Amino acid sequence: MHEQIWGKCLSFIKERIPEQSFNTWFLPIVPVRLEDKVLTIQVPSQFFYEWLEENYVHLLHEAIESEIGVEGRLEYSVVVDRGSEANQPYTVNVSGSASGYNKARVNGYDKYKNPQFIQELASDSNLNPNYQFDNYIEGDCNRLARSAGYAVAKKPGVTSFNPLMIYGGVGLGKTHLIQAIGNEIKRSHPDKYVFYVASEKFTNQFIDALKNNSIQEFIAYYRNVDILMLDDVQFLKDKEKTQEIFFHIFNHLHQNGKQIIMTSDCPPKDLQGLQERLVSRFKWGLTADLQQPDFETRIAIIKKKMQADGIDIPDQVVEYLAYSVDTNIRELEGVIISLIAHASLAKEEVDLELAKSILKNIVTEIDSEVGIDYIQKTVSEYFNVAQEDLKAKTRKKEIVIARQVAMYFSKDYTNHSLKSIGYHFGGRDHSTVIHAVQSVNDMIDTNAKFRYSVDELKKKLKMRTV
Repeated sequence: MHEQIWGKCLSFIKERIPEQSFNTWFLPIVPVRLEDKVLTIQVPSQFFYEWLEENYVHLLHEAIESEIGVEGRLEYSVVVDRGSEANQPYTVNVSGSASGYNKARVNGYDKYKNPQFIQELASDSNLNPNYQFDNYIEGDCNRLARSAGYAVAKKPGVTSFNPLMIYGGVGLGKTHLIQAIGNEIKRSHPDKYVFYVASEKFTNQFIDALKNNSIQEFIAYYRNVDILMLDDVQFLKDKEKTQEIFFHIFNHLHQNGKQIIMTSDCPPKDLQGLQERLVSRFKWGLTADLQQPDFETRIAIIKKKMQADGIDIPDQVVEYLAYSVDTNIRELEGVIISLIAHASLAKEEVDLELAKSILKNIVTEIDSEVGIDYIQKTVSEYFNVAQEDLKAKTRKKEIVIARQVAMYFSKDYTNHSLKSIGYHFGGRDHSTVIHAVQSVNDMIDTNAKFRYSVDELKKKLKMRTV
């Protein structure tokens, strides 16, 4: 009788929820007995029971009422020990009205609250110990994000920065910063369970849990962390089921005062393919951006990196590197690593010539295959002037025009800042570059012969990018 009743309840439920949810949360349930209008069902774990009561309580109530009547009630038999081949699983009965959320614990048993189990989890936080606040250089480009991150590290889950969302482009230090937060929390609060995960890995874990019918263990694992750090949340785009699970995990953690830290490549308002209810929660705390490092910050990064590796280089080399690579921190660190490697392997001193040699193979790539040096060479050949004259102080008219044209194309064809472009033309000020660009635009509008020359140079430069 109880099997027939539960079968009808399943038919009622199946018509009202997605197939995947039905397969995950209702097919594993086993009907046990029906006595005095009380239907007892067996569920695989305590968390499974809690999930049903939290998310499907009203649906269960409707199903029971439709098959047993308004006086029908539901009782759970919760498996707390899976047993073995020789022994039956050990279960504990929990009464549920199926009409309200029931947070009752099963005889106080919850392995996720077991200190030894939590200690085992806490030993594997997926954190890189090299990412620390000490080696995360602060500048105008990241001051707000770094300060907020440090505040969270000292008082996780207590500040109003929950969640903390850090966004920015590629290579600007998002992963370094949130892992530095995690490492600082582990140091300051060793009792806290900190867990870092990339959103793609989170998605793959969820898929594996679905395949292995272990979704309750997956969710329970994440619901019991103290600090959850999800990197590159934009990769949850269009993954509806993963977003749904993360939504419930997010709610549980936030409601229980746990800290949530996330990164993305854009602010929450610009995230595409994510559920509106999820994006709205991302806005609850603080959103801080990371920008491209300015010149002074790049110099500090270079000096810090060289100091850590025990290498001393002249200030002019530091400035040259800082001027030449202004895209992002990752590219800058790549240049530094290449410079150190060449110096150590070839046993050469780190000087300006070595730096220029290294950058010939790197900066060109950064600048979409058209670098300032190539632009200077092309323009000087076209106007029949020496390339070095473009960097000299001479004010000869033909050289000034060639220099201004080279600056004009440097601004259009490279990622260099105005200050960096000026540096490559004899250390000139950024205002000189602005004047050069304006002068070229004026001559293009008023001088047909000059406009033809610029068009011809454009063709030569574009051939380099093909």
